[in-house]
Amino acid sequence: MSDAAQPTAAEVRAAADAVKTALDRHLQAVERRTGDDDPAVYDAFNALAAAAEVYDELLYDRYDEVTPFEIPAAEGSLPPYAGPEEPHAVSVLIRRDYAVAEPARLLAQAQRLADLDPDGQDDEAAAGAGVHAALGVVFGEYEADEIASRHVEFGLEEGDSTLWVSAVEELPEPGEWLAAPFDDADPALVVCRFDASSVFDEEDEPDGDPDGVAPQRS
Repeated sequence: MSDAAQPTAAEVRAAADAVKTALDRHLQAVERRTGDDDPAVYDAFNALAAAAEVYDELLYDRYDEVTPFEIPAAEGSLPPYAGPEEPHAVSVLIRRDYAVAEPARLLAQAQRLADLDPDGQDDEAAAGAGVHAALGVVFGEYEADEIASRHVEFGLEEGDSTLWVSAVEELPEPGEWLAAPFDDADPALVVCRFDASSVFDEEDEPDGDPDGVAPQRS
């Protein structure tokens, strides 16, 4: 880069100040968050990521130095949003992975559910038929969000998870996509995305997201 194109020292300083401001706002949003998916935290995260990226680029252009900052993001990041500016409907796609860490606890929970419903002969038979059947009993009884919050009780260990909020022109007809719920997922229509993975824990905590969550969307 030529000297004429280099940013000035004042521009680098201003970018550093912007990072400090964004860092303060991010901490304030985290301290005041109302839940795991608080949009204020998401917005502050993105603002901090953008400010850090600008500062990193200017610092390198001016002084040939870099920062240790690295904002975690899932591989294969989303393409630019190409959906409607004001979506009239959305489709929420969720995947959560679990390991069956304690099969005995899972089987016990399934048996407990069967005991509470003595008329449910299918559940009673499934409860004693092994892990595969016990999973059917537990997931048939509880909503996915409740299992996510109580997974330890069911002998499950969290793996990766992702949530995509995708714009759609209009809601599909009832029952239309039930046989293949994810076949029509178009990454270009994703309004926002939230990923959670242990891979983010490999980042140094001061630089990464301590919750292991990487929200995305431009």
